[in-house]
Amino acid sequence: MERTTTRQQERAAPDARVPLLSRHRWLKRLLRDKGAVIGGAVLLFLIVVAVAAPCLTPADPMWMDPLNRLRPPSRVHPFGTDGSGRDIFSMVMYGARISLVVGLSVMAFSSLAGVVIGLLSGFFRALDNVIMRINDGMMAFPSILLAIAMMAVLGPRVSNIIMALGIVYTPRMARIIRSVTLTCRAITYVEAATALGVRDLVIAFRHILPNCVPPMIVQGTFVFAFSVLDESSLSFLGVGAPPYIPSWGNVISMGRLLMIEAPWISLFPGFAILVTVLALNLLGDGLRDSLDPRMQKMHQ
Repeated sequence: MERTTTRQQERAAPDARVPLLSRHRWLKRLLRDKGAVIGGAVLLFLIVVAVAAPCLTPADPMWMDPLNRLRPPSRVHPFGTDGSGRDIFSMVMYGARISLVVGLSVMAFSSLAGVVIGLLSGFFRALDNVIMRINDGMMAFPSILLAIAMMAVLGPRVSNIIMALGIVYTPRMARIIRSVTLTCRAITYVEAATALGVRDLVIAFRHILPNCVPPMIVQGTFVFAFSVLDESSLSFLGVGAPPYIPSWGNVISMGRLLMIEAPWISLFPGFAILVTVLALNLLGDGLRDSLDPRMQKMHQ
């Protein structure tokens, strides 16, 4: 009798992977989206630039050359220099490291925590009301204000930026995972697994979690983009990365008082932020269109 029940549970398990049977086709749909291809190519280029920054930059980003202060863009200094003679090109290249590391880390942090919280809230109804009220309370505050308050307590460090922004964006990810979980609980194979006596955690992580992956990936790209913006905003306000770390927000902050005499100081890091966020949004839109079954039917 026990062997029969086990076999029945094993037969029910493949049904949980039905929504993912098209995983070999979604990549083709994604590659047909020109915006997603452009966004992915730009993001890949930025990653290569960040990794190879020591080889691409002409000088140390924090090396001061007072004799060449406030130099306009030239062959020696492609992006010009700041008020201390530091090379803006080097600072922008190294700043890509900070922004990408923070964005990727916040995306991973919020995705992992959001999946756990969302599954627990959506599957175990006794916890739903408590968890969602805490989520609502955190989402009532603007993300940047909540991040500033947390950074004021934690202190200006890159690791603290990741922690603060990860906590800020976890409720948003958890809410999406919860909505998917509530929908999947009413699907036939989940009800069948429950009737067969499969443990709740097995149902949640084996049968429901695969359905949460597509919306989690899409939301993760937007969290990545918002994290890049928020990290730059925190650094610009002086509560993000320390001044001795070259980040895009710090460079823009240094050039805000010299916009008339040396606009290139803030122009180039600002353009880097614009390109990064735009690339992530294009990639996120393409992933949404390729992974959303409703969009697939519209294209068919």
